[in-house]
Amino acid sequence: MSDVLVNGDKSSPLFIFAHGAGAGMDHPFMETIAKGLVDNGIQVVRFDFPYMQKRRVDGKKRPPDRAPKLLEHFESVIEQYASSPVVIGGKSMGGRMASLLEDNALVAGVACLGFPFHPPGKIDNYKGEHLADFKKPCLILQGERDTFGKKEEFVDFKLSKSISVTYVPDGDHSFKPRKASGYTEQQNLDLAIKALSEFVLEVLNAS
Repeated sequence: MSDVLVNGDKSSPLFIFAHGAGAGMDHPFMETIAKGLVDNGIQVVRFDFPYMQKRRVDGKKRPPDRAPKLLEHFESVIEQYASSPVVIGGKSMGGRMASLLEDNALVAGVACLGFPFHPPGKIDNYKGEHLADFKKPCLILQGERDTFGKKEEFVDFKLSKSISVTYVPDGDHSFKPRKASGYTEQQNLDLAIKALSEFVLEVLNAS
């Protein structure tokens, strides 16, 4: 398997999609979202960060590379696949890395699926300071029960006016609701795909 997966029509608007800390580009969540975007007329490029590439070779779990290495790799993928402005984003850590690349000239907008505002239970270890001054369009899709940043915590998060937040009903960090909530995982994934597709198309049609 190569370190990149490309789905969809080459002439379609492009979304570059980074994985989270614990699972690679072919994780079922990544797969489902990518397929949904392709069905809505968006090309999706997924890739593995270097530490995940090594895991594929020897099967050993590793912690993520440090941020500079992750960002450098992300930028190399943008450079390789984007000939005009694109939307970039990712799941959890991948979304946070995407949000740190706002200044890249080829980035028209950023989408974060489950932004890791803080490690679970460590609200003081806040990772979203840079979002207060964000200039480009940004979509955050957040499960209402996400332990990395719950809906009720958002009143304390300083987010720029260019950021829009869509809450996924009763969703956890992967948008999964509890059975008793009356929502299903599929409904929540469909909602996320719809919101993300609309965002990507809106940003790229405007840029």
